[in-house]
Amino acid sequence: MFHFKTKKDLIRFVIIAGIILLIILIAVLTPILFKGTAFAQVVENSIGKFFNIVKFFTDHYVDLIETATIIIFMWVLSQVLKFLITILTNKKNRSITIAHLLISIVKYSALIVTVFLILSAWGVQTPTLLASAGILGLAISFGAQNLIEDILAGLFIIFEKQFSVGDVIQIDAFRGTVIEIGIRTTKFEDINGDIKIINNSDIRGAINTSSDLSPVICDVSIAYGEDLERVEKVINAHLADMKKAIPNLEEGPFYRGVQSLSDSAVIIRMYAKSEESKKYQAGRDMNRYMKILLDKNNIQIPFPQIVVHMEEKEKEESK
Repeated sequence: MFHFKTKKDLIRFVIIAGIILLIILIAVLTPILFKGTAFAQVVENSIGKFFNIVKFFTDHYVDLIETATIIIFMWVLSQVLKFLITILTNKKNRSITIAHLLISIVKYSALIVTVFLILSAWGVQTPTLLASAGILGLAISFGAQNLIEDILAGLFIIFEKQFSVGDVIQIDAFRGTVIEIGIRTTKFEDINGDIKIINNSDIRGAINTSSDLSPVICDVSIAYGEDLERVEKVINAHLADMKKAIPNLEEGPFYRGVQSLSDSAVIIRMYAKSEESKKYQAGRDMNRYMKILLDKNNIQIPFPQIVVHMEEKEKEESK
């Protein structure tokens, strides 16, 4: 689907397309309509060489069939290899990561081999082609140092087990889940569902928050007037029920005691552990459970209040 910014661009496109179509029609129809004329001979010996499709197929039908066979064979072979990699891969994060890498290698290798075989089928000398590829590769290596750096960094990420697909990674201010590790780039999905693509060589100082269970902390404020020992007995008596009510908690919950004495409340702390991807929901569930538990046991959770003291003179004036 073409989109043109201005009417002038549309007109320019129509003119160019019309000229190209006119040239093709002249090349194809002139030998038929003006057969045996000098004009037909001139057209046939010039632009007609590029558009004589029948002659091209007649002279090169064997090469064309061989080319089609190579393309179909290499496509089928690459699909079979991808399928084998998929079914032989465990559903663990590291295995999935290696599978993605192997599939990428198969895809690019199949493309390169296909190009070499097609060129060889059309008469290009393979030794000359390999020598040219070596020189070209050497030239590219000087101008594509960043690409090589990305590829090497990706290999080190995978084989050093720095992180795998499904891990939650913190890179500077960005935090996201690894959804794909490629040869050159790695894709992350943040909490909003946005996809961030980072070159492998730019991934430095990454924090793998999925390497172990993550802490879930719930701080609750208790009024100073409450009996702290009674509050602690109520909480300890319901720890097992809280564990059953919040399935995202892998370890705990535990009552850790008094965290701090604030201006208007005693802050007590609940502690548990959960998987990194579930810890935020687990924290919300713990907050909800504690609010309901304290309300049922008539334990006051203070809220900010402002106490206004009026002098005697102001009280009399107010009367």
